[in-house]
Amino acid sequence: MRSPALRTLALFALVSALAATTGCAKHEEPMPASAPPATAKAEAKAPGEPGKTDGAKPASGAPKEVVWDTPSGWIRAENPSPMRKATYKITKADGDSEDAELSVSQAGGGVDANVERWSKQFEKGASDTTRREERKVGELAVTVVELTGTFASGMPGQDTSPKTDWAMLGAIIETQPQTTFFKLTGPKKTVMAAKADFDKLVASLRAK
Repeated sequence: MRSPALRTLALFALVSALAATTGCAKHEEPMPASAPPATAKAEAKAPGEPGKTDGAKPASGAPKEVVWDTPSGWIRAENPSPMRKATYKITKADGDSEDAELSVSQAGGGVDANVERWSKQFEKGASDTTRREERKVGELAVTVVELTGTFASGMPGQDTSPKTDWAMLGAIIETQPQTTFFKLTGPKKTVMAAKADFDKLVASLRAK
């Protein structure tokens, strides 16, 4: 039989070995993968801090409405839809079969997108042209567009049959929250005869 001293020494050695094994196991445990660093939490809240714009667009300062002077001889007509702010008839020139029409409306979209949309209302061909001019009328930014060729608007409720030798004079005014459009369409001879009056109307534009 072992003496009490030997038994005590053997027990002490066993306890020491177990303690060493337990300490190594704790040291090798990985950090929890779901615990984010403290800096990550702070960065996630940054966009919502007071004073942040979060990508908001600055105010452009553009007016909401414009007014204009109507050329003499232009006939005010009933608006065919609630989207129209005004409609005018321009008497046809000698030799043309239809009167021209000028519509005033407001809608969304940028200048470039609407110029492209108007251009697509004319069939592409050798005689088709698109002219664009930027003007400053008082405090207003105005884009004037001239198109000629075969017109096929494709607008719901309108005659979509192609109309040869037609023209369009358009003015796009940057107003908020929607853009304002003046669109004069009709037989080319009639529209071109009305161009001087159209330019006078554009020159008379002013913020309301």
